[in-house]
Amino acid sequence: MTTPPDVWQLEHFVDVDASQAFVWAWRTDITTWDDPPARFALDGPFADGAHGTTLLPGQAPLTWTLRDVRAPETFTVEMPLDRAALLFEWRFGALGDRRTRLSQRIGVEGENAAAYVDQVRSGFGATMADGMLRLAGALEEAARSEP
Repeated sequence: MTTPPDVWQLEHFVDVDASQAFVWAWRTDITTWDDPPARFALDGPFADGAHGTTLLPGQAPLTWTLRDVRAPETFTVEMPLDRAALLFEWRFGALGDRRTRLSQRIGVEGENAAAYVDQVRSGFGATMADGMLRLAGALEEAARSEP
């Protein structure tokens, strides 16, 4: 069971017309992670402890680790900060054979979590809902093209 972080900042969900199994397979394939101009890489299989990298133009690579990977229901991406961690928790709840609730929570944990509260709110708060809707649209389009 995932331990809640010290401070959850944001949460949003969307319902998509795709099975939980499809959503899980699509979302855990990082080649589908589309957040320009960022590019993503994963060292090894999508499993607890796997390390990944986010590459942004003109910036040092950002490293992260997968944790709490429980197919087909949840995974968390953890990015280290100074005496804290930024968390992106994803959940996939079946609403029927061909419908899934896709949820994302973004928060921080650790002794220095409070230092990042305003950054998390301002950095992700303005774009989270639109990003989730864009993700849902891409996911549903991919599901429609499956046999």
